[in-house]
Amino acid sequence: VNISILIVAVVIFLLVIHHNFLSLSDFLRRELSDPSPLGLQPIDFIPAAPQRLTDVENDKEISVVIAASDERLGGAIAAMNSIYQHTRSNVVFHIVTLNDTVDHLRMWLRSTPLKNMRYRILDFDPRVLEGKVQVDPQKADTFKPLTFARFYLPNLVPHAEKVIYVDDDVVVQDDIVELYNTPLKPGHAAAFSDDCDSTSSKVAVRGAGNQYNYIGFLDYKKETIRKLAMKANTCSFNPGVFVANLTEWKLQNITKQLEKWMALNVVEDLYSKTLAGSITTPPLLIVFYKQHSSIDPMWNVRHLGSSAGKRYSPQFVKAAKLLHWNGHFKPWGRTASYAEVWEKWYVPDPTGKFNLIRRHSEAYEAK
Repeated sequence: VNISILIVAVVIFLLVIHHNFLSLSDFLRRELSDPSPLGLQPIDFIPAAPQRLTDVENDKEISVVIAASDERLGGAIAAMNSIYQHTRSNVVFHIVTLNDTVDHLRMWLRSTPLKNMRYRILDFDPRVLEGKVQVDPQKADTFKPLTFARFYLPNLVPHAEKVIYVDDDVVVQDDIVELYNTPLKPGHAAAFSDDCDSTSSKVAVRGAGNQYNYIGFLDYKKETIRKLAMKANTCSFNPGVFVANLTEWKLQNITKQLEKWMALNVVEDLYSKTLAGSITTPPLLIVFYKQHSSIDPMWNVRHLGSSAGKRYSPQFVKAAKLLHWNGHFKPWGRTASYAEVWEKWYVPDPTGKFNLIRRHSEAYEAK
């Protein structure tokens, strides 16, 4: 009788364990498959940290957000590789891409230099931008929805207090933890590199083809802009590299503020007709007007892609902590300045697809 009771008890115990396991599996499946209200859907996540990150002091997770479009995927790969190889910190990459790029991206990330990198892939739904971005039907193919991913940082990394955002045309030459530790003033949700007083602009302002103040991005003939009382000669900043305090970002509802100005622009056409940069910059300039901290200018040495010529000395490039090829001449086209520096961190595409894009880019730049 005792044996029978014991057997029944064991069977009941195993059934309970089995039921709980099924419930947990179902919960995890829902967590990974249900898209968020903004269409930001986690697809893949590799949680195992490399053995070199076992020190307690390196255990803090450093979240880095980067957008990865298919035609520029090699740039994102090189950027992540340069960050990963220069740090001993627990860096996790949150890679925002479109659904049709996921397989290509996942295959590339399995390459030997990157196989131990920690990452999470997020599928960005362009429908999030409906009514907020005016797309010219004749230039619809030039619209890049992923450039707006930085507006939705709290949705991309919901549990982080602080994140770094970087464009895909950068190479990092120092430990990213230094940038992560940038102090932000109380009440500031982000820290950017200012254009007027940065190391880059002092060297590169001539011939860069860009303006460095608010009037280069906003149409001051519009009453809505004039009512903001923002001085037209206020120094702009570069949103290709920045550090964000997500606690403050959420408190100030920064994403909603950015969406508001995007929608207003669709109706009132508020951006400058001679826009000195991407259409993602103007709403950021408005929302963060005199309400942002500054990063060390050596953490965003830019304009390497403004021309094919070398505007910096080799010594300066070597000393830079982050190199940024913003402009038309991307390093994967090989005609940009110091493309050989970028090449050191590029991991060849296992599918060969990006090689065709590179050849096309070289032909375009040669014209």
